[in-house]
Amino acid sequence: MDHKQDKNDDRLDADLYEEFDDEELYELVQEERRKALERARRSNEEAAPKRPFPKWAFWLIAFALVFNHFALIPQTFSIPAIDFLITSAKLSAEEDIRTFKEAVVVVETDDSKGTGFSISANGTILTNHHVIEGEEQVTVAFPEDGLFTAEVTEQYPEIDLAVLEVHEEELPYLSLAEHANIEENEPIRFIGNPLRFNGIANEGTIIGDTQLSGWNERVFMLDAPVYRGNSGSPVINQNGEVIGVIFATLDHENHGKVGLFISIDYFNGL
Repeated sequence: MDHKQDKNDDRLDADLYEEFDDEELYELVQEERRKALERARRSNEEAAPKRPFPKWAFWLIAFALVFNHFALIPQTFSIPAIDFLITSAKLSAEEDIRTFKEAVVVVETDDSKGTGFSISANGTILTNHHVIEGEEQVTVAFPEDGLFTAEVTEQYPEIDLAVLEVHEEELPYLSLAEHANIEENEPIRFIGNPLRFNGIANEGTIIGDTQLSGWNERVFMLDAPVYRGNSGSPVINQNGEVIGVIFATLDHENHGKVGLFISIDYFNGL
């Protein structure tokens, strides 16, 4: 693991639960489109023969660009805002992912939305502290079992975790790893409620651990599409066990934008 202290220019975003409005999503898509078009333009210039460019071809390209601008889901460009939905659809075809999703809940307060997941059949739910901060009760929604009012029973702001209780029986739940045994390059999956979507499954790999300013415990970095609303998402290993909880993203000087999660070992040790 890389135990190098993060420098001050690394930027932490813990507000993943905030709504991602339509304008921001549009800007994300348009920025990726602009980059793709620029790459295509450079590629065409390098491959094009050195002869005058016919006007009819110019207008044909202009028409195609205008048409593509209004296309709902452009298939010729790689856009992260679309790609992560496609990946989720593929993963959700797997039986184990469908089972995991039944235990992942939407956590809602008056002005925020995040993710949590059930860890017992009687309705004990784990989420991030910053998702429920300042609340005594919140609303949680199970995909198959409906809405419940949950009490905030335990709070651990030092590791950004909180425990909720809905006091029900026979609810779906995820199994926690007894020991996380987290390794670099380990493939993982996670399920959450990013952007305006619910129950999105995705995958990634563990980069390594890092030390955040103001934290006593080291946290782990993910190479994965983590967005606002993924706060509280369970990180699941290849054995189907939860090894961590996503709580933020980080603009890392070496790895770029990465997801961050806290090891489940810290919760097990409380």
